[in-house]
Amino acid sequence: MAGVALAVLAPVGAHADSTVRKDLVAAKRATAKYQDEARAIADGYIPSDECVESPEGVMGYHYVNPYLIDRELDPRTPEVLVYQPDGYGGRKLVALEYFYVDADQDVETDDDRPYLFGRPFDGPDEGPAPGLPVNYTLHVWLWQHNPSGLFSPWNPAGSCEV
Repeated sequence: MAGVALAVLAPVGAHADSTVRKDLVAAKRATAKYQDEARAIADGYIPSDECVESPEGVMGYHYVNPYLIDRELDPRTPEVLVYQPDGYGGRKLVALEYFYVDADQDVETDDDRPYLFGRPFDGPDEGPAPGLPVNYTLHVWLWQHNPSGLFSPWNPAGSCEV
């Protein structure tokens, strides 16, 4: 597992807090099994049909585990897994996304903004689809290099091309 630690630590920097490093390593180890898309589905992650992209870059296909929403945040159990096409007709795991429901459902307030890996979540934002709650999110690109940064929402190096 030494390779896991080295791959995770490089983007964080030499002066990163040891707790952050440990949490990143724990997240990567715990989600390594989801490189197998079928395993993610078997564990309750529901795949989307849309590969999300914007002029800023790509996220990918979001696989949401509804049983993890509204539970205590844990680096080892992301609420969302992000996949992109692998070029062979399948999908590859590229990022983790942590999702937190905003307590007061008001995008104008942020007194309950969560932190994970020493980073504040993005948001609050309107739900990504009708009927979904106002929320905070944090993307962590543990499985694909992101030139915009480990915690950037969009990856300009990603692709939705099949």
